[in-house]
Amino acid sequence: MTHWYEGPLAAFDTETTGVDVEQDRIVSAALVVQDTAGGRPRITRWLVNPGIPVPRAATEVHGLTDEHLQRNGRWPAPVMEEVARALTEQSAAGRPLVVMNAPFDLTILDRELRRHRASSLARYMENVPLCVLDPRVLDKHLDRYRKGRRTLTDLCAEYGVELTGAHEAAADAVAALDVVRAVARRFASRLDRLTPAELHIRQAVWHAAQARGLQAWFTRNGTPEAVDPAWPLRPEIAAAA
Repeated sequence: MTHWYEGPLAAFDTETTGVDVEQDRIVSAALVVQDTAGGRPRITRWLVNPGIPVPRAATEVHGLTDEHLQRNGRWPAPVMEEVARALTEQSAAGRPLVVMNAPFDLTILDRELRRHRASSLARYMENVPLCVLDPRVLDKHLDRYRKGRRTLTDLCAEYGVELTGAHEAAADAVAALDVVRAVARRFASRLDRLTPAELHIRQAVWHAAQARGLQAWFTRNGTPEAVDPAWPLRPEIAAAA
């Protein structure tokens, strides 16, 4: 019997103007679909003119400049529609959706849909079951005592996954997909009996526990930052742009 982590998966990633899901904008996105482990991925890319200046710090991360996006990017409204429909199609086809740090990418997509389509991600997916696999949440739960950071680059190094062109949406999506497969193989004895749908439910619990632990660490160290326990999508707040 083929295990779920050897079968069909899709992966989604974005590059943005910053790290504030309520205020920042998507400048590029990618959806990667792979039918079997090791199979050739099918990649869809979107490039967006966000309509606001791209901070230099963001450009230094992903390399996308204002000039390039104004010349080659599309207006956000049709892109967000296409992205939401593409994710919905994958979910309707029963493919689990791999999203590294899902509360960021899915929430910023949701806010862009609200901003440009007067809609929401939940509205697009109201008739299909969302099933997300977040490599960061999975790794942190399954190997919780390992020291060190757990960025995508760190996870690729830990699990022997090649990451070429980090901070390019398609490259990051492919790497995240491969990391999920690698995590599941390493911890197969603990995951074999769980379906992706069951893992989706458990990850919400695991992420909340991880958020509480991080919040406690921040509090002990006098850091004012708040950690949101919601997963895979943060609830809308009134201050959203």
